Amino acid sequence: MSESQRYESGLVVENRGHVRVLTLDRPERRNALSTDIQADLVEELLDAAEGGTVRAIVLTGNGPAFCAGFDLKEIRAQDERGERFRPPMGRPGRSIFEVVTETPVPIVAALQGHAVAGGFELALACDLRVAAPGIKFGLPEATIGMGANFGSVVLPKRIPMGIALEMLLVGEYISSEDAERWGLVNRIVDADAVLATALDLAERIAANAPISVRRMKETAVKGVELPLWQALRLDVGPNPYLSEDRREGIAAYLEKRRPEWRGR
Repeated sequence: MSESQRYESGLVVENRGHVRVLTLDRPERRNALSTDIQADLVEELLDAAEGGTVRAIVLTGNGPAFCAGFDLKEIRAQDERGERFRPPMGRPGRSIFEVVTETPVPIVAALQGHAVAGGFELALACDLRVAAPGIKFGLPEATIGMGANFGSVVLPKRIPMGIALEMLLVGEYISSEDAERWGLVNRIVDADAVLATALDLAERIAANAPISVRRMKETAVKGVELPLWQALRLDVGPNPYLSEDRREGIAAYLEKRRPEWRGR
């Protein structure tokens, strides 16, 4: 069974067992990231991290675009009102990209349409990406005077520096096929199969021991920039080796049955 709710911001939240589906539902604005929808996304991600029942997340968008980035009409209206514009890392609230990256629950992006500017950064912040063929990815911020703060930091860590700098400095788009070639996309499937494929990946993740999954994500994310000897000594979150689930997992394997995870 599933349960769902829709925020006024346009964020739709659906819980399917241990998988939470977060859908950007502003197709008339190409799912642009308004201030309100960013706040609601942060709230849902923090809740998923704290609650213990959500073991995987799927992030997707309704309509022809996954996400077109920040809501430029909202930003222009703020400029016209004379409101102070704060850079992404200088705001009272946390950056949505930072929260996505730090959420211990694995997040699968289902990219049925174009992901550009902040929408591409949002996809980059996720752990796995499933994309439709022929869609566009890119960071055109230099062409409109913005900064692509998150993308400027993360993209050169994911692909060769020359390719990352061309995307950042020129501002042109690449296709999902190019993204797959550079390792930015895990799967390319038909557009009508993107969400189902992402859900399948999320459900397979959610079927595994939750403590192990969280430990692996946090260790991978926090250890990737550390020297080997430091990364091996990371001790983030509950230790699966000392958990009840470790005993249950071994017993279930030997008894040829499905394990019953307790998350402790």
